Amino acid sequence: MTERKTILITGASSGLGEGMARRWAAKGRNLALCARRLDRLEELRAELLAAHPTITVAVRQLDVADGDAVETVFRELDAELGGIDRFVLNAGLGKGASIGTGKAHANRETAMVNVIGTLNQAEAAMELMLARGEGHLVFISSVSSLRGMPKAQNTYGATKAFVSSLAQGLHAELDSAGSRIVVTDILPGYIRTDINRSVKTPLMTEFDQGVDALVKAIDSEPTRALVPTTPWIAIGPLLSLLPEKVSRRFV
Repeated sequence: MTERKTILITGASSGLGEGMARRWAAKGRNLALCARRLDRLEELRAELLAAHPTITVAVRQLDVADGDAVETVFRELDAELGGIDRFVLNAGLGKGASIGTGKAHANRETAMVNVIGTLNQAEAAMELMLARGEGHLVFISSVSSLRGMPKAQNTYGATKAFVSSLAQGLHAELDSAGSRIVVTDILPGYIRTDINRSVKTPLMTEFDQGVDALVKAIDSEPTRALVPTTPWIAIGPLLSLLPEKVSRRFV
């Protein structure tokens, strides 16, 4: 397993992105942090540098739905930090409502960020890694990608299915070519963050436990991982195999 020394994280101003940044900072990794809320990124940068003065932390305001901005920011951060060897495509939205209930704007925004935004990030990251012939590209998908979700999770689940499909296809392409670029598809289950604040389920994992599992999984650089392992390594495959009336009980 290659030790990645410089890591870019999008959606790093809160939730899982912020949690991952804190964990990797504690491990001595240099960080490039992107999000729409620059003020929060600057606060986080100050906190991380105060706690870990030997690392470097660069921040940029970024809307991942803006392809030109993603390309510019990724290139700038890559140059500033002397080369990024892991890109964590974490930025995402969990807005949404049942189709046709008058909240199409929320579903469209979720689709723009999770689909177009992820594609924008993958394009920019791959261009940089292909130029140097190595690196680690991490897609943060969701267990919601495994089966069509009802109501408010419908559009969200569909966007995450896109994310996983993109990751799997890119892995197949690079692996067959013998590339040294590693692609990882991470499917988090329910972890207690703002995006899951309205979800009531016995399968919820507490935030710190979830982030620890997430970082451990990413550092091991698998092709695909459900996080945390318990209970999702058992439940995940069932979501696509069980009858719909049964599988919906798990989500």
